[in-house]
Amino acid sequence: MRRDGGHGIDAHPPDRPDRRTAAGRALSVCGISGEARFDGSRPDTDAVIRMSQAMESRGPDDTGHWTDGWVALGHRRLTIIDLSDAGAQPMVREDLGLALVFNGCIYNYPQLREELRTAGHTFRSTSDTEVILVAYAEWGEAFVDHLVGMFAIGLVDRTRRRLVLARDRLGIKPLYLAESHGRLRFASTLPALLHGGDVDTDIDPVALHHYLSWHSIVPAPRTVLRGVRKLPPATLRVVEADGRSREHVYWQPEYARDPAHAGRDARDWQAAVGDALRTAVRRRLVADVPVGVLLSGGLDSSLIVALLAEAGQHHLQTFSIGFDGRGDEAGDEFHYSDQVARAFGTDHRRIQLADNDLLPAVRATVAAMTEPMGSHDVVAFHLLSEQVAKHVKVAQSGQGADEVFAGYGYHQPLAVVPRDGAAEVFAGAFFDRDHAELSRVVGPAYAHDRDVSRELLVAELAVPGAETALDAVLRLDTHRMLPDDPVKRVDSMSMAWGLEVRTPFLDQDLVALAAACPPEHKVAQGGKGVLKEIAREVLPAEVIDRPKGYFPVPALRNVSGRVRDLVLDALRAPAAQERGLFQPEYVDELLADPAVTQAAAGSNKLWQLGLLELWLQTHHR
Repeated sequence: MRRDGGHGIDAHPPDRPDRRTAAGRALSVCGISGEARFDGSRPDTDAVIRMSQAMESRGPDDTGHWTDGWVALGHRRLTIIDLSDAGAQPMVREDLGLALVFNGCIYNYPQLREELRTAGHTFRSTSDTEVILVAYAEWGEAFVDHLVGMFAIGLVDRTRRRLVLARDRLGIKPLYLAESHGRLRFASTLPALLHGGDVDTDIDPVALHHYLSWHSIVPAPRTVLRGVRKLPPATLRVVEADGRSREHVYWQPEYARDPAHAGRDARDWQAAVGDALRTAVRRRLVADVPVGVLLSGGLDSSLIVALLAEAGQHHLQTFSIGFDGRGDEAGDEFHYSDQVARAFGTDHRRIQLADNDLLPAVRATVAAMTEPMGSHDVVAFHLLSEQVAKHVKVAQSGQGADEVFAGYGYHQPLAVVPRDGAAEVFAGAFFDRDHAELSRVVGPAYAHDRDVSRELLVAELAVPGAETALDAVLRLDTHRMLPDDPVKRVDSMSMAWGLEVRTPFLDQDLVALAAACPPEHKVAQGGKGVLKEIAREVLPAEVIDRPKGYFPVPALRNVSGRVRDLVLDALRAPAAQERGLFQPEYVDELLADPAVTQAAAGSNKLWQLGLLELWLQTHHR
């Protein structure tokens, strides 16, 4: 282990493995952290170590730290391919003058490795981590254009005295930032930054407005805390040693018709999307451990199972979860997931949980949240991930298909409204509260005099590069909303148990192809028409034509029983009273009449408020 004072502590250069001698491949779905100083002082390595320790669940297999005068890096490792130290991090290449921490998986790293070897580069490991380092040495800041996968990267260019931060195209892997005078810190989770200390934890009123308007979504770069920001998806930020920085978006597909596709009919699009999806599923098989599937029984996860079976994956492990029902509302979708499991002979596990399992799970889920997430199925993902992680380290999931292929109900009317009517239709279907109601919700210290959520919505939808109203909304859904709801939810809950979840529907090539696909092929058959036609070749019809499903958690959807008591305790706790985030009269109104708590798309207004308070109280506020 390197302990040379001037250049590193606990560093792991590929040419000097320090614990195991076998040279093997290592993919790094982990937790990263770091600090850069611009005032001439040395980075606080103790703070970096605290941040790393706070992310142990994301990387339970190993840890490492490194410093180089003005910048320090930390890493927690979850090994997916091989168990050697050949790919351990922080990775340092002294000959290239580069150091790196990286969270994610580069699916095309074998092809990039060969391309870089042909260009004259040498490698001292077989990890995707080292491929990133060498790609930067070859292509500079354009290295991100060559990466296919999910990633958050912190790279130190020691020669140029430069810190390069990058996030993958769809924001699958998170990267949080905390800046103050003379210092920048980054980490894979927001709570890790809080463990580092010295963060402004005041509530951001604009972010609060977004949270209460958009199903608890706070789009990048904001978070609910004023002192923490997140690097947006598909963004590269370069930070110089003197504190100057610049950033740019390196990828954004056009949501318009490509002349090269002129003449394609529905069958042609079905074939093209099917080929791209098959490639996406195969890409996400790279691992030396078994790859399972989170099988909800809906179209998207069922289609992944079918395509994996088609690709020759036998004895797949699949997992479904269910809860106690409430009245006429079922608490599981086992009927559908069982059909798919039988059809493809998977090793299927039903995970049945009772309401008594729910309350302790809520507390554990809140502790695992990188940001407050008000969707009721976050708890389901947390419980599911706990059980799945006992059997596999990697699983594929159907997340993203609805946003990419127009699967939500509000997408249907958008197919026929004028381009300039997108904001009105979207707001009517998606907003949980309008600005007038928000004035009754938040305390005076947090109220905003402008409708900042609608202003952002209008500005985003007006950006050129989207041909129709539906194109504009799908672009918003996929690139702004999706990373900060379903994607963040799945990453947080799975990584809390050391489980890596891969999302084929968010493959960059598939997303770009879907963006160019004419909207009528996506909204056909009530939504996701092109996917349904692909599925008809491989899935039972009942699974394809069933009503749209979700992870049903009735006790949370209705905020009933002991969950209601938990929410009530949080909203009436001394910390909540002192904070004054919500107006007492509004809270009392929700508590008195459950009928007024239901918001758009099945959200629960009372749960959103209680969840935010629970999160703030859990994470040292």
